[in-house]
Amino acid sequence: QVQLVESGGGLVQSGGSLRLSCAASGRLFSVISMGWYRQAPGKERELVAMFTRGGSTNYEDSVKGRFTISRDNAWNTVYLQMNSLKPEDTAVYYCNAKAPNSWSPTYDYWGQGTQVTVSS
Repeated sequence: QVQLVESGGGLVQSGGSLRLSCAASGRLFSVISMGWYRQAPGKERELVAMFTRGGSTNYEDSVKGRFTISRDNAWNTVYLQMNSLKPEDTAVYYCNAKAPNSWSPTYDYWGQGTQVTVSS
């Protein structure tokens, strides 16, 4: 089991910055990847940024150059630094961890989500 708790969302003006944090606990040694997804009203949840235990990092095209994902060495905390925010970044942001469990080799664990609202 992996537990995830997000923080750091809020309301910001266009062009502003926010930093999201995700506190992870549980069987972190089994985690394969960690990252951030977002879901805007009426849209499907989409990947924003993630990194894998193997060392790769991926970003959704629209956030490249504006968002940066990082973590501490123990994988206890994952961050998402968001700069030059745009109204279209408005969404609920979810922390995600993929790890094997009894049901799946890559089970998705989710945090409760944190709202990010960017005003124009």
